[in-house]
Amino acid sequence: MPISREQAQDYFDSPDLIGVGMEADQLRRRLHPEEVVTYIIDRNINYTNFCTEYCTFCAFYRPLKGPKANEGYILEFEKIYEKIAETVEMGGTGVLMQGGIHPDLKIDWFERLFTGIKQRFPQIWLHCLSASEILAIAEHSHLPLRDTIARLRDAGLDSIPGNDAGILDDAVQPQGIRVRWKTQDWLAVHRAAHGLGMQTTATMTFGGGETFEHRVSHLQSVRQLQEETGGFTSFTPWTLSTQGSPVPGFEEATAVEYLKTLAISRMYLDNIENVQSNLETQGLKVLQVGLRFGANDAGSVLHARGPNAATEEQVRQVIRDAGFRPFQRDTLYRTMLLT
Repeated sequence: MPISREQAQDYFDSPDLIGVGMEADQLRRRLHPEEVVTYIIDRNINYTNFCTEYCTFCAFYRPLKGPKANEGYILEFEKIYEKIAETVEMGGTGVLMQGGIHPDLKIDWFERLFTGIKQRFPQIWLHCLSASEILAIAEHSHLPLRDTIARLRDAGLDSIPGNDAGILDDAVQPQGIRVRWKTQDWLAVHRAAHGLGMQTTATMTFGGGETFEHRVSHLQSVRQLQEETGGFTSFTPWTLSTQGSPVPGFEEATAVEYLKTLAISRMYLDNIENVQSNLETQGLKVLQVGLRFGANDAGSVLHARGPNAATEEQVRQVIRDAGFRPFQRDTLYRTMLLT
């Protein structure tokens, strides 16, 4: 049984961080008694940094016209193929490809891109396009949402990341990354994908001034859709990154707050098998502690950039030091390669 909303709120209010972590660790052991922690080798490719929206989550905002228009880019297909070839050479099994909201990139562009990738790299798993991007593609292409996802799937899209969820509570949406669309729109994309036989992932980006109650509402929305469809393979909570420009009036979430939120997420979402401790936002030390706060996955080795970048061997070592065996996985946690 999952914890209730009231229990989740009590855990958020509790000063007993270790106790909260131990509760989450017990559930993790029941779900994953094999004492294994997984990670993936894949790559994040941004196909464009043009974007008609503005948010605090990424650095994609570029005006499509005006003096800064030439600062933007749309990657040529051959350049994307080169990046994927490099990923394959490094042992990568998948690509996470996302970009800004660009009105000129309609569905035919993505169909040609995905088809070309699959022709050249049939072994690569395409885990691409956020809900916001898919909603924009449907709008710009004058297509229903389900038809848009079906066409992208038929062209080679394998699964959809939930990286743009922000906080799934419309009361805090202006501080999130879903500028134009509501909570129900995000859920509609994932519901439609699940209905078409595709699996997706879910996230929560916290630390932008939302309350603990808002975070619980987010977890409840994800849990309810999982009960309905069973289509989420994993959940990842991470702290808000504002690219060096903090949201006015709010302080960045601490490691303690991250670990507590991670543990509560594990307990609330007992119907999602996998929960990730995030390397890119937290670094190796906090990632390692997170493996004792309910997480059974260390995320992507190649996604981490900046000060928290780490090698595959470093990730494997912190997994071992935490008392687990490291396994490389594929995007959907199916292929397990002992390392």
